[in-house]
Amino acid sequence: MPHLKPSLLLTGTALMLGLSTAQAAEYEWKFQASETAGEPSFKIKQEWADKIETMTDGRVHIEILPINSVVGPTETLQAVSSGILQGHMTDPSYFSGQNPAFGMLGNLVGAWSNSYDFLEYMKYGGGEALYNELANPYGTQLISAATFPLESIPSTVPIESIDDFEGLKIRAPQGMVYNIFERIGATPVNLPGSEVYTGLEKGVIDAADSTVLSNNDAMGIHEFAPYPLYPGFHSMPMIAVSLNKEIWDGLPDELKTTLETAFDGMAYDLIARLKAQDIETLQALNDNPDVTPIDLSAEERKRFRQAAEQEWREWAGKNEMTRKVYDSATAFLESRGLL
Repeated sequence: MPHLKPSLLLTGTALMLGLSTAQAAEYEWKFQASETAGEPSFKIKQEWADKIETMTDGRVHIEILPINSVVGPTETLQAVSSGILQGHMTDPSYFSGQNPAFGMLGNLVGAWSNSYDFLEYMKYGGGEALYNELANPYGTQLISAATFPLESIPSTVPIESIDDFEGLKIRAPQGMVYNIFERIGATPVNLPGSEVYTGLEKGVIDAADSTVLSNNDAMGIHEFAPYPLYPGFHSMPMIAVSLNKEIWDGLPDELKTTLETAFDGMAYDLIARLKAQDIETLQALNDNPDVTPIDLSAEERKRFRQAAEQEWREWAGKNEMTRKVYDSATAFLESRGLL
């Protein structure tokens, strides 16, 4: 057997140590998202989890799981708090039953016509601090608030005015958006997002409050709902990127900063990439003789906003936190000339 020089032995040992270090993450977390695995937004979230692993030199490994992988969408708050999951990336409106303020912060329906205005409110207008005041007692810490472009409404029938919502069976989660659809005469049906496809296919619902145009098209929804409303006007749910609070409190400051910076970057990446995909999808749908995208007029959008504002005021009276959310969000909107 040939004799190896000490320097070569040391180099080989260092390489072996380096490989074993790279393979074992210091922090291994499971985050459940609110999309199915095939949606473009889910894949973007997975990409950012991979980037965080690279940014932290392998110290943090995050596995992103699709909706319903471990628990139902309304149960992730409790699952993160108890440690069943370490984090989630989901719409807080699912937790309106815990506190209606989650519904207001998660989706102040009709408030935002631009995704970047919402991010500005959350980051610099007091929204993130208010969310943590709400979420910390439930054992979770908001790392960053993200969102999508305004959601589309896929429909099996043409909707060209607010009056066309009268009697329409529309999928909507429990909470503010459900109530506003009732207010304009629709018949909301509480289905999870994972059942929108089959609900439209089988005629259980006529239309759906359901993610962005490109996500819907990727799921094949326009085969059954060929009248999508686009651009969106009603719903732009927050994505609460949250971690178990005990885990968060125990992290070193450099990892907290890395996570905040990375997920803030993901928030802008999601909007830009999904907007580009929506535009590309719209062009394809416009060329499809079997699909007719519909853009509601400014007057009809105003009618919806007026109904939404009435619902905001109702929710503001539910408890102290809903009043804080209402006062904070409307003050921001007024300060930017958006109300």
